[in-house]
Amino acid sequence: MTNCRTYAVANQKGGVAKTTTVASVAAALAELGKSVLVVDLDPQACLTFSLGLDPDNIELSIHDVLLGRVSSRMALQQTAEGPDLLPSTIDLAGCEAQLLMRTGREYVLRHALDEVRSEYDVMLLDCAPTLGVLTLNALTAADEVIVPLQCETLSHRGVGQLLDTVHDVQRLTNPNLTVRGVLPTLFDARTLHAKAVLGDIATRYGVEVLEPPIPRSVRFAEAPAAGKTIMRAGRRSPGATAYRSFARSLVGLPPAEPVPSTIELPADEAPDDEAPAFAEAGLPGGEPR
Repeated sequence: MTNCRTYAVANQKGGVAKTTTVASVAAALAELGKSVLVVDLDPQACLTFSLGLDPDNIELSIHDVLLGRVSSRMALQQTAEGPDLLPSTIDLAGCEAQLLMRTGREYVLRHALDEVRSEYDVMLLDCAPTLGVLTLNALTAADEVIVPLQCETLSHRGVGQLLDTVHDVQRLTNPNLTVRGVLPTLFDARTLHAKAVLGDIATRYGVEVLEPPIPRSVRFAEAPAAGKTIMRAGRRSPGATAYRSFARSLVGLPPAEPVPSTIELPADEAPDDEAPAFAEAGLPGGEPR
């Protein structure tokens, strides 16, 4: 395998389904017979846990790889979902401070992944909700950036800052990096607010809004408790179908089935009926970045 594509899944705001996106897309690609590696770059180790591993019982992790203690291959873990995993532990929290003292710190992950890159069709990098050294490493190692975006105003506000960071990376460490687009998550098609956020993102920042939107579903919260992705915990759910369709688009395949329009919401959660007033919400004006 020589045409491995590496995707950084990044957004400095937490709670926008970065980890869910990485785990679900990786499992969907594995269903297609693709060889997939996922890298957990968050000290909270939510991706590691979601794929059925206990971070407290892991001996070798991405922390050891980034500090040069072991090779990437030595830290690899197989998962029941199909993808291989470079797991995280809480030790990763101290890694940024140690990397700051190293020359070429932005390239550490890229060089570490070069050892195993030829063995995979796709690599997915789950970034921490920050724009620190670990996220810069992911952007430097990636071919493309996917930005999960919860369709609400507060998530909207961080996109410009992330894109500024991407532009710096393109200029300084990875000129070939491209932005795949914004992936709508926790999406409720019944609300004007969600639709207005997406429309404003596209016009303000000039980035593609990726299809299909990932619908809000309680199954996304239930799956990690069983150490599974939604591909196994809710295989026929609208969320699983949407991620499966998105995964197919990453490898140039058409959707295998229509994405259901059903949105799984609690019965007492009614949609809103007014579009957001972006100016009043304090969003910056000006031309798209």
